[in-house]
Formats: sequence, structure tokens, C-alpha cells
Amino acid sequence: MSGATVGVSIQALSATDLVTQVQQAEAAGISSAWSTIGGAGGADPLVAFAAALTATRSITLGTAIIPTWPRHPIALAQQALALEQLAPGRFRLGIGPSHEIAMAPGYGVRWEAPLQNLREYLIVLRALLYEGQVDFDGRHVVAHTRLREPAPLPLMASALRPKSYETCGELADGAISWMTPRPYLLNEALPAIRRGAERAGRPAPPLIAHVPVAVNTDREAVHALAQRQLGNYARVPFYVQMFEAAGFASVADGYPPALLDSLVVHGDEDEVAERLAGFLRDGVGEVLAAPIIDPDDREASIARAFRAIARADALARA
Repeated sequence: MSGATVGVSIQALSATDLVTQVQQAEAAGISSAWSTIGGAGGADPLVAFAAALTATRSITLGTAIIPTWPRHPIALAQQALALEQLAPGRFRLGIGPSHEIAMAPGYGVRWEAPLQNLREYLIVLRALLYEGQVDFDGRHVVAHTRLREPAPLPLMASALRPKSYETCGELADGAISWMTPRPYLLNEALPAIRRGAERAGRPAPPLIAHVPVAVNTDREAVHALAQRQLGNYARVPFYVQMFEAAGFASVADGYPPALLDSLVVHGDEDEVAERLAGFLRDGVGEVLAAPIIDPDDREASIARAFRAIARADALARA
């Protein structure tokens, strides 16, 4: 497993909280941290990352993910290059189309062909970051510009169904999952990444398994907390379809216990660390652990999760 990592998803209440948690993660020995567009309590994580990168020495930061629809890829490439210049080799850009329920009402976008949207963003971003120039006219994106100092920083993308994993295999430097049963990752996602890479004539990029984690030995308590914090995905059509493909046909009234056991890694610190490292032994390229934080025990639950993730990361890099 040497070279693989187990990172942490930072779930912050503000930009300053994000910076503090990144510092805590680095101090705990975790080698990589990630955040979403909403991960800083509504604040822009890319701006917060600039502060976090300059406040730390070695930890790698990544976005999982920045939605494509609200930002033009030229602007996104410029932001990514600024972070790369502040901390060379320590930033990874993860993007994705998100979902209609999150994008259309708030941003007023016309939601159509999300996979094509992702392809066009990946094509334009790769051209800008790797070559410093782009001339592209697509269905979703028009981009004609040059950048003075390109840098080939890693470009990741979110994936949920086989076609999106194939797209990542073809065009991205990694595929980031979320809320996906472990057997589906191994039996559907990994082969799809390989198919896309083979068509493009390139090595298969890694699958980054984004996994909810609870350092808690009380299975029923973990399930109850997961239902409250993650239950909204049972109302998102693409997730419902993925759950059905994974063998869980009915989630409208809540996740069945067997699905939660497949989605959420839980146990004591040693058990969590070992189970996270187990993903890597099964062929997953990297693990992104997302702590399920107990709101009544926030600081302690974060500390427990960070310790378990640091142990898993040490196992992975041994």
C-alpha cells in the first residue's frame, strides 16, 4: 500500500474553522485534507485553502468537489494556479456537476447533459493547467484564452454511475466517489475507470473512495446519526439509481441497516483505521474519510476521527 493515502474531509463551520482543522489534521499526522464548496460554512473553500496552505507545511489539500455550473473553467483554473503558486505540489482540484436539486433552483442554471458538462470542464481545465492555453467551443463551455504560468496540478472529478467513472478514466487524474456501497466501488467503479482509461490509451487513474466514518462502537447510534445527516441523498434521483444498481431498491423511507453498514465505516479507533486501510488492499487508490460529527460532542468526535484516520494513513503509507 506504500504511496497510497487516507485523507480527511474537513467539515468546518467557517473559513477560520477550516484553517484550524487543517492545522489539526497535519498535527495529527494526516497527509491530505479535502473540503467541498460548502465545507467552510458557506464560505468559499478555495479562499480558505489559501490561508490553510500558508498556515501549514506539508499537508496536501483538495476540493471534493467544486461544482462546475456556478464557475467558468477559466476562472477556476486561475484560482487553482494561485493555490499551486502559494504551495507548490500541495493542491488538487476536484470538480463535478453536482445535482439538479442543488444547482438549478439556487443558481438558475439550465440543468441538462451533466456528463457532457463535466467532460467539457475537464477538457478545458486540462488544457489550461497543462498547456496554458485553450480554444474550445462546446455545448456548455466556450473558452479562448492563455495563462502565463500553467502548472499540471492533479485534476480530479466526482463520479457516481459507470459512465461518469469511465469519463474520469478517460480525462481525469482521479475519480472521487461519495455515499457508495463498497461492493459497488469494487465491482462497478473500478472496472469502469479502467474501461475509460483503455479507450484513451492511458493508465487508469486512482479511485478515491469518499467514505463516511464514525468512531463509535454503538451500531444503532451510528445508523441513527447517519440517517439524520446523510438521509437527503435518498431523495436525489442519481443516488437512488445507484443504490438500486447496488442492490438496495427501497431507500425512500430511510436507508436499510445493510446499506448503512456498507456505506459507513464505524467502530473503535483501531477498527476504523483497519477498515479504511482495507479499501486500499482491495484496489482502491486512495481513501477520503468524512467524519460523521456528533453535534452534541463535536470537538471530541472530530479528535477521535482524526486519530483513527491518522492511524489508517500511517498503515497505508507503511
